[in-house]
Amino acid sequence: MWKFITPLLLALVTTTAFAQNADKPVIDLKSFQKPGWTEQELANATIITDFVQNLMNNHNFDYVLKRYNDSSYVQHNRNLPDKVTGLVGFLREFVEDYPDYSYEVKHIHVDGDYVIFHSHATLKKAHRGNDKKGMNIMDTWRLEDGRIVEHWDSIQALDTFMRFYSFMNGGDIQNANGVF
Repeated sequence: MWKFITPLLLALVTTTAFAQNADKPVIDLKSFQKPGWTEQELANATIITDFVQNLMNNHNFDYVLKRYNDSSYVQHNRNLPDKVTGLVGFLREFVEDYPDYSYEVKHIHVDGDYVIFHSHATLKKAHRGNDKKGMNIMDTWRLEDGRIVEHWDSIQALDTFMRFYSFMNGGDIQNANGVF
């Protein structure tokens, strides 16, 4: 009997969760998981997936600050303020201007303490899935003992608006951490 009820309950919970976030991309880590990942690599990917889902898609900044606000977070994107508080502050303002901003993960790679997401970020709901709009992003995080300690990214603007936006906002250096 439990063999029938358990999958039914799981399907109900999953359907409810997706219905609540139907307008926001959901990162399905299981679909990206590779058979060769160690338990630690899976744990690292799980941490980054939770961090990114709540930061970039759900815009649940209070959760991110409560769960991941660790002063050791070093930001290597020179256009963003350092630390998780700096990143959250930037994104909080950004989503005021672009409330439909989302981050659709296309690939996840894990190598020990490094987790890499290859993603498509868009500003408008109508642009999701259109690879001629938004940004192509490669994010790399380094974890240490289950904590996110460093972040690097490489961003390619895919359309004229994003190229112009990047040009206009790309010159202000917000931290002294170097890009490598």
